[in-house]
Amino acid sequence: MTPITEVAGRRLALSNLDKVLYPATGTTKGEVLHYYAATVAEPLLAQLRDRPVSFLRYPDGVDGPRFFSKNPPPGTPSWVRTAPVPRRGDEPAGQVLVEDLAALVWAANLVVEFHTPQWRAGAPGLADRMVFDLDPGEPATVVECCAVACWLRGRLAADGLRGYPKTSGSKGLHLLVPLEPTPAERVSAYARELAVRAERELPELVVHRMRRALRPGKVFVDFSQNAASKTTATPYTLRARPEPAVSAPVTWAEVEGCRSPGELVVLADGMAARLARYGDLLAPLADPASAGTLPDAPGPE
Repeated sequence: MTPITEVAGRRLALSNLDKVLYPATGTTKGEVLHYYAATVAEPLLAQLRDRPVSFLRYPDGVDGPRFFSKNPPPGTPSWVRTAPVPRRGDEPAGQVLVEDLAALVWAANLVVEFHTPQWRAGAPGLADRMVFDLDPGEPATVVECCAVACWLRGRLAADGLRGYPKTSGSKGLHLLVPLEPTPAERVSAYARELAVRAERELPELVVHRMRRALRPGKVFVDFSQNAASKTTATPYTLRARPEPAVSAPVTWAEVEGCRSPGELVVLADGMAARLARYGDLLAPLADPASAGTLPDAPGPE
């Protein structure tokens, strides 16, 4: 019988709590729910708030099938809010908003990665953050991504912008930049120009085009996730990787000092200690006072 649990005044049926989702570590679904509800609920909800959520679902664990879902899943409770989101060539369609603890636990019970756009519901395509997805091509690793992130940090600072790093939860690094609301097309154009400039100044280390043949040993600076139709792994989400890796905020000291890929692997059972030590490193992303004004183009080289 599926147990019924009350979360923030809502009754939820939480299923298969003993199911192992991550065989490499023996991590169960119950432990995943505990991670979301007890460890990262507050900072994760701050990142999810008012952003339509797409789910990468892996209900049978990381060794089973997975699928991407933008539509509200069947059986979505009536109290879970949705927001209309434009779809290419179609009428707007509803997507879930995860804005309180009950909605977070309900969504986590589906076994998901959380993915969100760079804009908020009510203003589709008006970005309040910019993202650079730094993806290493073997034999490059996150160590090389860190070098590129430091280069980007300097160029952004020259334009009055501040970057906040987090691990992708996979092999790479994400750099997030809070902005005053700006059309996604302008954000994409600026990010592309900075990626092109990175390749020009760091030709042995960076590539800005997606072609696989160009990427071995280099870091792909992916600016495409700034498009209004794209999403990025939400900070603090678990990833469907062999181990329960977190897309975790990291400090610039950690980025600057990274000498081995393992130094920037953060697993679910390590997040409580990180939050106790550092607090929410991405809190400025939710603070309008931290938002920068995007220039028309990157400043002079």
